Amino acid sequence: MSKKTQRHDQILSILEVNPSIRVAEMADELGVSSETVRRDLSELDETGRIKRTYGGAVRTKAFEPALAERLQLHVKAREQIAQRALERIGDAGSLFISGGATTLHFARALRGIDRQLTVLTPAFSIATELSVNPLIQVMALPGIVEPREGLVYGAETIKCIKQFRTPIAVTGASGVDEEGMSEALLHAGQVYSAMIDAADEALILADASKFGFRSLQRIIDWQPNLTLITDERPPPSLWDAIRQAEASIIAG
Repeated sequence: MSKKTQRHDQILSILEVNPSIRVAEMADELGVSSETVRRDLSELDETGRIKRTYGGAVRTKAFEPALAERLQLHVKAREQIAQRALERIGDAGSLFISGGATTLHFARALRGIDRQLTVLTPAFSIATELSVNPLIQVMALPGIVEPREGLVYGAETIKCIKQFRTPIAVTGASGVDEEGMSEALLHAGQVYSAMIDAADEALILADASKFGFRSLQRIIDWQPNLTLITDERPPPSLWDAIRQAEASIIAG
């Protein structure tokens, strides 16, 4: 393994632990010049392994563990987020709900609702969870099955979504950075993007572990009809970017 390759691996490990580290700090830790670090960061950025930021970089997430694995992580934080999202939907009569671990926690919180509600979802787990409540009318979207995530995708899914309009779309995210939210699963990302487009407002449910990461597909940039619901106050750069875009934050 060449010295450059070893250094690239070290940089990725450093960013995993400290996504907000500055170039000068990284150079000191690696024992090389700041210019060498900048060249390395540019090369890693070109290959999609990181995303350059002002003064540094963040590591990208190209994939996520399967849903069954993610359900074991950040449980308390996700339950807290789910309760806040439940309060936020108000008296909405219909919802789009995406797949994912955090949205499944939301579905479990929503399951006890005592009024009529229509939910459209591409996720089998969400549909199963909500169907136990006779007041909730669940529409499972059509499409091609993605077995690891237990959801559907494809042209028929997108076509069906475009026939409807809901007040709110509730979705998770693989990554949340200064530019917006992103998704590691390409097929899921296309479905979630269509759901957000078909809703008046979108609630983005993401715990603090997603901060500072850019995943494979950008879903949407920050804008006034988005609300990030999370368990901790985002770091200053992310907080400022969201607020400057006139999006909302419900945190910690």
